[in-house]
Amino acid sequence: MKLNALPSEFQEALPILNKIKRDGHQAYFVGGSVRDALLGRPIHDVDIATDAYPQEIKQLFPRTADIGIEHGTVLVLHKGAEYEVTTFRTEEAYVDYRRPSSVSFVRSLAEDLRRRDFTINALALDEEGEVIDHFAGLSDLKHGKLRAVGEPSERFSEDALRIMRGFRFAASLNFQLEPATFTAMAACSPLLENISVERLFVECDKLFLSPYWKQGLKALIDSGAFTYLPGLQGKEKELLKLREELSDSFVFVSSEQAWAFLILMIKPADSRQFLRLWKVSNQFQKTVLKLTAIYNLRGQGQLDKKMVYDYGRNLLLIAEGLREAQGLSVSFAQIEELYQELPIYSKREVAVNGKILIKELGLKPGPALGLILDNVEGAVVAGQLDNTKSAIFSYIAAHYPDIR
Repeated sequence: MKLNALPSEFQEALPILNKIKRDGHQAYFVGGSVRDALLGRPIHDVDIATDAYPQEIKQLFPRTADIGIEHGTVLVLHKGAEYEVTTFRTEEAYVDYRRPSSVSFVRSLAEDLRRRDFTINALALDEEGEVIDHFAGLSDLKHGKLRAVGEPSERFSEDALRIMRGFRFAASLNFQLEPATFTAMAACSPLLENISVERLFVECDKLFLSPYWKQGLKALIDSGAFTYLPGLQGKEKELLKLREELSDSFVFVSSEQAWAFLILMIKPADSRQFLRLWKVSNQFQKTVLKLTAIYNLRGQGQLDKKMVYDYGRNLLLIAEGLREAQGLSVSFAQIEELYQELPIYSKREVAVNGKILIKELGLKPGPALGLILDNVEGAVVAGQLDNTKSAIFSYIAAHYPDIR
């Protein structure tokens, strides 16, 4: 098969490919960029495979970086872009179900492609737009099939993260897992316990944010692989409910929204601890927990200026999106109206602060002063108190006559 025209991303990288070839070496575009070009999807990273050794690549190009030179990868910098150039290689036994104990450089493109995970990712493209396909990847692309290269159990035993990548590809491409491949993924799923939590999170997160996330999640559930993910043991019914609760067309707008809804469905004993198991950032935890709190408050019918002020318009709208996808009543317009009516949007906008009250009213630092400031802020937000220094001073005099 030959492409009628190389996408612009490949054309921009052609000088790299051509320079390697002029030096007497083979060079091809490989991997996900080739797959996405054939599917008409956006192309992200353009990777190059070659029979040139890393040191030869470093001598050819003036600007390079050693990002994985022990495994044959050199980063070539060209006109503001970065391209990973990797030597054809085979891999020795995997010692931790993730990384090979060593690699051997080879001169054969076919041998290099043989080590890849799925046939649709084992395609190569030359400078003329000709597709090289040694493992029937083009046929699998045409039929929407995810099939492992070679013996499936070997591929997943080598690198157990490929199991999660399979579920993620099912979710992002709307492809079906080929039966033998799925069977091997299920059988090898206990090996996921050997994969770092951070890598598992990345794949799960990409799955949730994919357009066909329900399909990927169903494969994850049916395989039993979820059992080996942090905090999801014994949660099959809850995960199935997560698929069923939201409309078929719904796509999560952010990672935080997705993980908030996961928590709402599985109801862990300690939501913060559940997120810590996944080793996400503190900021991510805070946002997710705010979304779950908003969702629960909205379930009680609560929606007022203080709620909009405390949590912010954007988070309320994101949480409201979950309600809409469940067919529940929503108040997008009211949230926007309440937000526009707010007299202030943060504590920093209050006309007075602790220093002013200490200096001008003679108040003493301490918990009592903090309580006064909180009450002043709340009264301003509720529209019960004008946000001026004189109005606030009068408010304090009337409500706290013995404070000095």
